[in-house]
Amino acid sequence: MSEIPPSVIHIGVIGGGERCRDLLAKTTFDYWREDVNTPIMAVADADEAAPGMKLADELGLITSTDYRDLFDPKYNIHLIIVVSRKEGILEEVLETRPDRIRIIPYDLFDLFWDAIGLEEKRLREKKESMETILNGIRDFIVVISPEQIVLDVNAAYLDKMADSRENVIGRKCYDVFDKKFEDCEDEEFECPLREAVKNHSRIRQIRSIKLRNGRMRHIEVYVYPIWGEHGKVSKFVHISHDITSRLTEEEEFTRRLELMVEERTRQLQETHSKLLHKDKMASLGKLAASVVHEINNPLAGILNLVMLCERIIDEGPVSDKDIGRFGEYLELMESETRRISRIVSNLLAFSRQSRMNFKSVKLEHLIDVVLVMNSNLFKLNGIKVEKEIETDLPELMGAEDQLEQVFMNLISNAAEAMENSPEKRLSIKVEHSLQNNGIIILFSDTGSGIPDENMAELFEPFFTTKKKGKGVGLGLSVAYGIVKEHGGCINVESEPGKGTRFEIVLPLNHDYKSDDRMGGRYEQDQNPDCR
Repeated sequence: MSEIPPSVIHIGVIGGGERCRDLLAKTTFDYWREDVNTPIMAVADADEAAPGMKLADELGLITSTDYRDLFDPKYNIHLIIVVSRKEGILEEVLETRPDRIRIIPYDLFDLFWDAIGLEEKRLREKKESMETILNGIRDFIVVISPEQIVLDVNAAYLDKMADSRENVIGRKCYDVFDKKFEDCEDEEFECPLREAVKNHSRIRQIRSIKLRNGRMRHIEVYVYPIWGEHGKVSKFVHISHDITSRLTEEEEFTRRLELMVEERTRQLQETHSKLLHKDKMASLGKLAASVVHEINNPLAGILNLVMLCERIIDEGPVSDKDIGRFGEYLELMESETRRISRIVSNLLAFSRQSRMNFKSVKLEHLIDVVLVMNSNLFKLNGIKVEKEIETDLPELMGAEDQLEQVFMNLISNAAEAMENSPEKRLSIKVEHSLQNNGIIILFSDTGSGIPDENMAELFEPFFTTKKKGKGVGLGLSVAYGIVKEHGGCINVESEPGKGTRFEIVLPLNHDYKSDDRMGGRYEQDQNPDCR
């Protein structure tokens, strides 16, 4: 026999009956692995066929038909338990045993064994109660060793996973859970057992697994480490429950909620469209009434002047005095005709029905054309024009007719604003801005100015402070839209009683992309720096 450390107490058993077999069945195991220092080493009984002798032989223990063989020093027996009821056996053993061997008689052993049996029964009942409780819990409970071997599972796990206890116990946890044959160290998420050890606390994860029938289940996992001696984990308790139904319900709820949101959005869009249509119709009615009124007044004036000229001619020969009156009437008709033309042009621009034709534009030439077209207006109203245009201005890409309308509207507004001013001066300045990579056009007048409370609504459609018959409030709105479509902006400064200054900033280059709904859409390459 190999040498046994002295700290280990070797036990021999005399009597190979049923009591011996029970003793061996409950106490014989790998004592080195389990750190047991009282192993049963030998069994002696005259009957080799006794159940205790058979089990001892199967376990590889020393067996002998003569109990005195247990006294041999080579077996190093320290304690003998007498489990035989044979009369006189205890006295024989006590007379023949060496002094180094101690004896536990049958009566004393029987007393302790019965006490152990009662404790075993209580532990068994407690274990059965715990198993009943655990099996009644619908969460999945799996006990795992530090070596990642499944030690135990509850019934809920087996039922839900359609598996058997025999197929689960003893296998690696990653093989049972993920049907893999290698450690899950390189998974997208770290092994929960390692996480629990590393964090020294419980770990929660959501995992997806495939059952044997191919169905996917989503599991919420909690891993609790059970700490043993020396700060090492003795086992892991893996508690999980199936949240597939909950996730499915949440997904269904989310889907229904999205459908409800979509339906509500559609209803809101329909309501919004109806409100927009209603607002458009109201604006159209307002516009139609304003346009009829605005156009009717100058037409009535022109008609009256024509009828007056016809009456003068019908009354007799036309004198030099009548010729002078005809000249005045013609100037008035020209002014009213121009007003009608501006109203119609503004309406066309506001409705965006006219398609912009972008090409290279020379602003200095366009400014001169606009000034010539308005020369009679300046003469009739006594307006002095001061022009300062930088030489060699670069050409810009734009719609010449649209820019012309912007300048016409600003000049017309300036003339009306200076109607009652003691000094009537319109200053026009054009310069190239390297900082903005564009051209700046300034229109400054000495008119009545714009009150502060009107500045916020200045470019709103139909907003006007003019008297009835003087405009529909589209001029600045149209100018603003045209400049914006050229990628530019309009800045305005005004002081009531001292005049107004409009600054137009136009970029030299911008991309034009066709949009049939709007008649043209413009995306600028270089946005000018507008205040």
